[in-house]
This record gives sequence, C-alpha cells and structure tokens, in this order.
Amino acid sequence: MSDEEKIKGVIDKLRPFLISDGGDIEFVKYENNIVYIKMLGACAGCSLIDYTLKDGVETAIKEEVPLVKEVVNIS
Repeated sequence: MSDEEKIKGVIDKLRPFLISDGGDIEFVKYENNIVYIKMLGACAGCSLIDYTLKDGVETAIKEEVPLVKEVVNIS
C-alpha cells in the first residue's frame, strides 16, 4: 500500500466524525511529504479548524505515515 493510499484511508476513517459535525474533508494531493486537504462544510468556517487539523487530522496521518511533515488546508 502506498503512502498516498494510507493517507486516504486515514481520511476516510476521520470523515464520519467530521460529517456528524456538519463538515467534511477532501484529499487534494500528497507532495514533498506534505498532505494537502480541503476542509469543507461547517469545518471550513469553524473556529476550531486549527485544532481539528493539527491535533486531529495531522496526528492521525503521521501515526500511519511517519514521513509526513505537515498537513495543510487549502481553502
């Protein structure tokens, strides 16, 4: 399984939690050890987006793919 497939798998596991809060997450690309995602719906304008992104999404992805340096939200 490639790193990109692992990253998409983690995102798929997180998606139901975001959807339950009115948001969603979309994988954009994985390039130079940086994951680019797009936070959608309620997540896009949420004041807790940085917490969700760094402590939630980024931590979960790094556990699965240690080479990932950062997760960046493209708005």
